[in-house]
Amino acid sequence: MAVLNLESFRQTPLITDPFQCLVVPDFIKPDDARAIREDFPKIDFPGLLPLEATHYGPRFAEFIEELRSPEVAAAFGEKFGVDLVGRPTMITVRGRCQEKDGRIHPDSETKVVTALLYFNDGWESTGGRLRLLRKPDDLNDYIAEVPPLLGTLASFRRADNSYHGHEPFVGVRRYVMINWMANSFAAHRELLRHKISAQAKRVFSHV
Repeated sequence: MAVLNLESFRQTPLITDPFQCLVVPDFIKPDDARAIREDFPKIDFPGLLPLEATHYGPRFAEFIEELRSPEVAAAFGEKFGVDLVGRPTMITVRGRCQEKDGRIHPDSETKVVTALLYFNDGWESTGGRLRLLRKPDDLNDYIAEVPPLLGTLASFRRADNSYHGHEPFVGVRRYVMINWMANSFAAHRELLRHKISAQAKRVFSHV
């Protein structure tokens, strides 16, 4: 059974200035989102991990399979005006945030469209709220602020000015990120970089 609310996604207006982006609360239905969260990988250190470097339960696995589907690629491609069906994807996960995370950046040119799906039950902190920004040097000049609440989607088409970031936060902050990539080489290179980084962090977290 589908857990992603593609109808709500299609009906959500696309922001186009200064770059293409949108936010969809309850993109994952609440009951399904809670079940996926229960099967979310157990991650004890900060940093982005390749999906393949984690262990997770069956509901999470079903969600990932749907996220990778041609139907989802077609829906996102139609929304952002770019053909994503058949493009290589890169899926990474984060379980914890550290002080230095959230620095403003636009994503690398190897990424075509980015989607972030959050799995946190509540969010009282002012930090850790994704901000889609108008400028590369001002976290307070934002198009939208996204609390990383359970089932929420934030997505954008990568551009030279697709700046985003968040105020510092330290602690549990769960999300899954899928990137539709420019080519397979870029996807493999990025995944290798995240894998090496994750291995180093795992080692140092136990020192």
